[in-house]
Parts: sequence; C-alpha cells; structure tokens
Amino acid sequence: MALPTDTLNPVSAPALRADGTRRLPLELRQAHLLEQLRKTGFVSVAEAASALAVSEMTIRRDLIDLEAEGRLVRTHGGAIAPESSSPQAFDDEEPAFEQRLRQNNPAKEAIATAAASLVSPRQTVALDVGSSTFVLASRLIAFPTIKVFTNSLRIATLLGRERRDVYLPGGEVRGNEMSMCGPTAIAQFEQLWFDIAFIGAAGLTETGFFDYSLEDSELKRVYLRRSSRKVLLCDAAKFNHLSLVQVASLEAIDMLVTNAAPSGALAEALAAANVEIRIAKSASLAS
Repeated sequence: MALPTDTLNPVSAPALRADGTRRLPLELRQAHLLEQLRKTGFVSVAEAASALAVSEMTIRRDLIDLEAEGRLVRTHGGAIAPESSSPQAFDDEEPAFEQRLRQNNPAKEAIATAAASLVSPRQTVALDVGSSTFVLASRLIAFPTIKVFTNSLRIATLLGRERRDVYLPGGEVRGNEMSMCGPTAIAQFEQLWFDIAFIGAAGLTETGFFDYSLEDSELKRVYLRRSSRKVLLCDAAKFNHLSLVQVASLEAIDMLVTNAAPSGALAEALAAANVEIRIAKSASLAS
C-alpha cells in the first residue's frame, strides 16, 4: 500500500493551520525575507507578515535568527542589510523617471507624508527634481498658502493644475528628467531665500549624498545654499550607494527623512554631522 506523500517527505511538508491551509516552512519564509531585502534594502515586519499570511511575531523571530547569522540588521519595524554584506555600490545609469517612481513606492509614500508634516503655512518651499520630491508635491496640494519653487516641470505642472503658487526658473530643459537647468536657472534661484528645501538623492554614504546628473546637482547645491532648513529624502535602498556626482557632504543637510534607520558607518557619520533622522512609517505600520 502506498504511503501518503506527507509521510514520505515529512521534513519539507508545510504544517497545517487550524483552518486547513498550509503554513509556509521556515526556510521559504526566510528566503522571501532575504529576497525582499536584496531588492529594496529594507524588509518590513508588517508587510512581510501580510504577504506570507503569518503573524508579525513569527516574522520577528525569523529576523532574529537571520540577524544571528549575520545576514541582516534589525531596525525599527523591520530590517536592513548589514554593512558587511552590502558594500558601497556605484550606480552609473539613471533609470527612467517612471521606473524610479515605481521602485520602493510604499517607502516613497511614507517619506512624503513625513516630509509634508515639516511644512508650515505661508512658507517658501524649494522642491528638488526627482521621484521622491514628486510624491511629496502631491501632499503639498493641501497647503494653499505656501509658495513652491522648483526646477521640475513635472512638479510645476502637478501643482499648477491645483492653482497653487509655483515658480520655475528659466534656462535649459533636461528632457529625460523634465528639469530646468543651466546658468540662467542657477542665477535666478540664487537670488531667492527659502524657508525649507527638500532634496532628493541617488545614493547616500558616510561621505555624503550623490546624484546622476551634473546639471541637476548644481540646482541641488543652490537649494542647500539658499535655504534655512535642508531636508534630504532618501529611502533605505539607496544607503551605501554612490553615483556620478557627489552633491555635498552630510554636514550640508539638517535632516534625513527615510524609511529605515541607517546602521554602521553611515549611522556614525550622520550622528557626527549632527543630522537629525526621521523614520517614516508606512501605512501598514502606522495603523
């Protein structure tokens, strides 16, 4: 008489839950967590528990085990890759805007919500070009009395449709990014003073933050020079990543808004530069 399959292979057979469904084995859960970490640089306890249909306590135990093996570092609400397994990477090619907007979108949404809470009525706000600042711009529609200055045609169009006060510099158009750049744009914005500036980045290391474009980097530096408060928006997937242009050192910014706490050398460098760190919670973690 043939034995049931579960009897022949008891080790790999998923355990039965009370409702009769199969529970994903430990090895597969942890493989999922590590794959998510590889893709985005951060794994959320709440999101992983929902995706795998297990409790958050189960995911936390898995993260504890993986941290003990040196495969990740636990942080608030999840985990990030350890410094030893994620050396600095060089990103030499700028992805299309639409692709960047989709990448790590839940993190960008959370970061935008946290960043918008820093804005007060009647402020002058500088918004850098980029996907994170574009998401933030959608939150600023709710602030009818602020004035927004940006070199992003996408942001200007978004806010202009809502009849918000938005200002663009003149100059050249960088077509693939739809940004205004060049000497004219720099000269015009150098004459202004902003209450707060929100800057995007392609990468962040202990030496500073980076961008793909020489042209857009010049406007980022203008925002840094001409703003009372400088806020960097950077999701954890960009930690320990370099790109073509170093925009500035960490001392140039006042605050980092991100979705996971930095660790290791990056955390130490941010502390030494007196950069305030604000961790943005995703909707699933905040509920």
